[in-house]
Amino acid sequence: MIYPQNSLQKLGFDDIKDSIKNFCISEMGRGMVDKMQFMSNYDQINKFLRQTNEFKNIIENDQPLPIQSFFDIKRLAEKARIEGTFLSEDEVFQIYSSLQTVFAVIKYFADREGQYPNLEALFEHLPIEKNILKHIEAVIDVKGKIKPNASRLLSNITAAISKAEQEARKKIDQIYKNAQLNNWVADGSLTVREGRICIPILAENKRKLKGFVHDESSSGQTVFIEPEEVFSLNNKIRDLEFDKRREIIRILTELTNQLRPYVPILLSYHGFLTKLDFVRAKALFSIKIEAEMPILLKETRLKLINAKHPLLMLNHKDVGKSVVPLNVHLDDSVRVLLVSGPNAGGKSVAMKTVGLLQIMAQAGLLIPAAPESEIGIFKQIFADIGDDQSIESDLSTYSAHLSKMKYFTEHTSGKTLVLIDEFGTGTDPLFGGPIAEAVLEQINQKKSFGLITTHYSNLKLYANHAEGIENGSMIFDNVNLKPTYMLEMGKPGSSYAFEIAQKIGLSPKLIELAKSKISVQQRKIDTLLVDLERDKKEVLDAKIDLDRQRRKNNSLLAENEKLKAYYDENKRNLIRDAKLEAQQIIKNANKLVENTISEIKENKADKTVTQNLRANLQSELQKNQIKPSEKPKAKDEEEIIVGDWIKMLDTENLAQVLEISKDNLIVAFGELRSVVKKKRVEKVSNKSVPKAVKTFGTSSYTDTAASFSPEIDLRGQRGEEAIAELERYFDRAVMFGFSNFKIIHGKGDGILRKLIRNYLKNYPQVSKMEDEHVDRGGDGITYVYLK
Repeated sequence: MIYPQNSLQKLGFDDIKDSIKNFCISEMGRGMVDKMQFMSNYDQINKFLRQTNEFKNIIENDQPLPIQSFFDIKRLAEKARIEGTFLSEDEVFQIYSSLQTVFAVIKYFADREGQYPNLEALFEHLPIEKNILKHIEAVIDVKGKIKPNASRLLSNITAAISKAEQEARKKIDQIYKNAQLNNWVADGSLTVREGRICIPILAENKRKLKGFVHDESSSGQTVFIEPEEVFSLNNKIRDLEFDKRREIIRILTELTNQLRPYVPILLSYHGFLTKLDFVRAKALFSIKIEAEMPILLKETRLKLINAKHPLLMLNHKDVGKSVVPLNVHLDDSVRVLLVSGPNAGGKSVAMKTVGLLQIMAQAGLLIPAAPESEIGIFKQIFADIGDDQSIESDLSTYSAHLSKMKYFTEHTSGKTLVLIDEFGTGTDPLFGGPIAEAVLEQINQKKSFGLITTHYSNLKLYANHAEGIENGSMIFDNVNLKPTYMLEMGKPGSSYAFEIAQKIGLSPKLIELAKSKISVQQRKIDTLLVDLERDKKEVLDAKIDLDRQRRKNNSLLAENEKLKAYYDENKRNLIRDAKLEAQQIIKNANKLVENTISEIKENKADKTVTQNLRANLQSELQKNQIKPSEKPKAKDEEEIIVGDWIKMLDTENLAQVLEISKDNLIVAFGELRSVVKKKRVEKVSNKSVPKAVKTFGTSSYTDTAASFSPEIDLRGQRGEEAIAELERYFDRAVMFGFSNFKIIHGKGDGILRKLIRNYLKNYPQVSKMEDEHVDRGGDGITYVYLK
């Protein structure tokens, strides 16, 4: 939950969404970006982050995804669903192009099985139905136009048009040449007027050429005449064009009827393309802002390392400037960070950076921070930023701030992140300071987290001794009198009011007068803060360098440990394999020696035979010498081919292999098709498959879906018979993804109607039921709508 709602706009999240939409290539993707919102479910956030990170890795390190065309096929599928409608050539081609993208992307990930598991989950249960492409390819060519031979009649009409056009052209060419010889023709060549080929004739010669005058030039000196001899041929061509258009509409209507059963699958493909475009846009935006995937935590805490405000980065990049990184952490020991320091020193930017990056991460976006950064999950983010005065509500700036403070103190909890800019300002500091301190104490008592900016000294003093709150300051270069925009945790910061006033040229006399008007104690505190800041800057630089060296050493140690473990494991494996091989060789040698001795005894130590046996023994022993490079061969795995029956290892379900694509199998579970991994299945013998399974598995999903009728007639049946038939029909309707169907049960006494409706109420898939229109059967027909 974000409060108030305009905090998303003030923190810049709306601008982030607008930037992401610029990377979308479809209106569907842009619509999904608009719906992107702050989430608090760990699994959902983790899934979105990993999908974006995997797509980013593809863009940066792999071959580009074969994304060619994205079209709104949901709109086209909804149009095709309506009986009697037909899709135009362009609309059919948009479906075709989109499906080519779908299948190309699925193949891309199939070739890289296991590399991008979170992106593979987008289409894990997506059916692959290439019959849709076959239906379209039979009618539409590669340019998206109807093929001339899409039907026999269309082929005949096309040939007739071509022949008639040739005759008309030949005839008009003859007449045109004759007119040229007689000097009747005006300057120019044959031209088209109102879809007809005409000859430009000088106005004074228009009576010399018989024909129909279609037009004349603006000056009236030239008329455009269609010769009489060509007129009938052109009329014939026009009639043939009408016949061709009617035949094309008939072909498109028939094609749309063939595609209608696939509407549920087309909607699934639409959803896949939309998600793909959405994730792609997020990944491209992540690359632009140099974002990384942080470590996602279930608890409420955060640690940002080298974090940058993404919008500030984009703005600075355009003008060639860099952004100073932010390092900040909030955990159980430091839940609230109170940031002070000079005006224009970066306090507000630091606070907005924390808020915006937290919202981005919990919306599934990568953030511009080091990958070692940690992001916890907050249930609520409360923000008080800027001036919210309202003339309509009669609220002043301070009243608006107090209204928010009231809400914060009443609703904040240990899972809330509070962001407040310029805490306590807007009224007399004498009274605003104590009120702000009371609010801060209340927020702290509720164990909330937060980042708050202020200039009030009493808040700095309270944060210094309050458990759970820590001071922070924006480092200021008091030598050159300019801000460094670096946040330092652990101490409050000075406002540097006098130093900044001196830099901008305020009179030294005026500055001294101002200093004399503040208390001695306050002056000492401010001077002490300035000196502390100068000293701690040197310590901070040394600490950063030390941390860098420590991380480098830790990385080298970890790498050495991995290499040592790898070599130790290799050594153990080599020794084990060598021992096994030596034992086998010794065993074989012993057997060979025993056989040799036995044969010598049988031959009674015949000298010739003994020599031959000794030579054979020596030869066999040399063959079996131990060679370190040899390894026992693994038993060949049984190969799976198209037509084999397999068993799912996790469900024990039987299916038949239809296609094989590298490590993926396209299998049929009865009338359903799906994609499974080879490693998740086991080949079974044909004999072990029950006959009933084989019979059911031979039917085609698409054929059955195409012949499935969206209505069932139960008139005249007894109650039990009707319910049994309805149950079988209902299962198939759900399986094929139909959104509605109608049941014809007749009126009578209404007994069968009541029985059917009571039965269907038990199914959670049923959305609603209603009577047919009175003119089409009324309460004798029930319309059933599925979720």
